[in-house]
Amino acid sequence: MEKEIFLAFIVSIDTYLAAAAYCNSGIRIPVLSAAIINILSGGVLWLSLSFSGMLREFVPSGLFHTLSIGILTFIGAMTILKSLVRSLSARLSEKGELSLKMGKSPIVLKLYLDDTAADFDNSKILSAAEAAALALASSFDSAAVGISCGLSGTSPAAASLFAVLFGFAAIILGGVTGKKISSLNRDFSWVGGILLIIFAVLS
Repeated sequence: MEKEIFLAFIVSIDTYLAAAAYCNSGIRIPVLSAAIINILSGGVLWLSLSFSGMLREFVPSGLFHTLSIGILTFIGAMTILKSLVRSLSARLSEKGELSLKMGKSPIVLKLYLDDTAADFDNSKILSAAEAAALALASSFDSAAVGISCGLSGTSPAAASLFAVLFGFAAIILGGVTGKKISSLNRDFSWVGGILLIIFAVLS
């Protein structure tokens, strides 16, 4: 059960950071939108964990364990790199040294560089459709993590349930502490990358 809780906590970090960014930008996340984000994220995690569980029947357990460690470490490193890219982009933008036409850039790129870009209509309210787009855009990491974690015998149902619960808690906490976190002007998504690498080593 410890693995499932730790995994759900890691997955909820991005949700917390996104909610904090919304709070700082004055964007409200209704209950329905919060539910869509967490249910979709939990569903993707459940599907990926279940899929990897089926793969275990065809691949030797020793090889699966090695693959799990390798994939999780790679995803953790990429998460840290993503955080560095976001921080660098933000600093260059402040100095006027970066020009990016967000209006014509792909949705995934928008959300990659700026979580608040999910508010496409600038209504300051995250609609159900916008919440779904955000959840799907951020589900790639969850899917990859789920596939690799499933190789280590993580329970899909338990991990998904905890992910949904932690996701709601993350949105509430992000709404409360958003302005304080955002005032630090730092991207903290690297924390999830560090925890993924730790999870890989301990799994």
